[in-house]
Amino acid sequence: MSKHSVVGVDFGKGVLRAVEVLDPSGSRPTITRHHEVPLPLGAVVGGEVRSIDQVTAALKALWSEAGFKTKKVVLGMGNQRVLVRELAMPKMPLERIREALPFQVQELLPVPVADALLDFYPISEGESDGAEVIHGLLVAAVRGAVENNVEAALQAGLEPVGVDLIPFALTRLLLPVGDEGHTVLVHIGASTTSVVFVSDGVPQFVRIIPAGGDDVTRALVTRFELDLPAADRLKRDLGLGKRVAAKDKKAVEVMFEVTGELLTSLRNTFAFYLNTRSVAALDRIVLSGGGARLEGLAAALGEVSRLRVDVIDPGAGFAVAEGAELAEETRDDFAVALGLTLGSAA
Repeated sequence: MSKHSVVGVDFGKGVLRAVEVLDPSGSRPTITRHHEVPLPLGAVVGGEVRSIDQVTAALKALWSEAGFKTKKVVLGMGNQRVLVRELAMPKMPLERIREALPFQVQELLPVPVADALLDFYPISEGESDGAEVIHGLLVAAVRGAVENNVEAALQAGLEPVGVDLIPFALTRLLLPVGDEGHTVLVHIGASTTSVVFVSDGVPQFVRIIPAGGDDVTRALVTRFELDLPAADRLKRDLGLGKRVAAKDKKAVEVMFEVTGELLTSLRNTFAFYLNTRSVAALDRIVLSGGGARLEGLAAALGEVSRLRVDVIDPGAGFAVAEGAELAEETRDDFAVALGLTLGSAA
């Protein structure tokens, strides 16, 4: 059987990233190409395409510059307009469960069921009121948010073969098959932070926090009247938790203030999960994402959570074709695109 390739496409803030992977379902998938192109301001907001024409043009440029050999793509979704809720459904084939969702979940949705795209991720089987049920996660996305992304890909001449929830994609990427224990995946992007609680390799609960690495940059811009590039350089140069010159103390205080808000949200999310389940404790945190590269953040997260924090190379499970190496400082930026390829069945 010939091996196929697929491209994972990540609609980021101000940038479009993609990775082509050969044999994504094999034991050692291979990165063959990767590339990114800038996006016009406002073309994509929170992972949603707002200007189909501009994103279509960017996708065409991405394919032309990168030389991707396939048009098959997997797109990601994962922002505040994607709802993930626990749900128990009567035991039946998965296809029938998906067909029944529109008649079962309206009270859980913030929008009319006709305006949502629905899916169900099974976790375990059990009993409720004497009847057999399947416990799982309801995934509901606002229809327009997904359809715009798909339409931009179609207009660029691409073939979407899947739309995947980004937290699930990251779970496949960062946790090995057969992973044991109770792990929390924390992926800090530019504008959102995905939190996935995983027990023995199976996602149990997902929360998407509307905060990310760009919040620190914007705070520095506002407080010190810097432009974005200067604020981003200052953030990288200073980091957290190290001695700085007196002239930089105010900037570090601002960074601690903003990251402290995110750390509090994460700690509260961990507490909510533990308090609503028969889970004695969490074993570790796996930290990823461009926002996670802020020096000192991993140590601060470990301190507030009292958990071990592991930072995993998102490219560790891949072979790499000649000339397709991902620089160490950019691997986290391509984590979402890499994870999306692993869910492909094209």
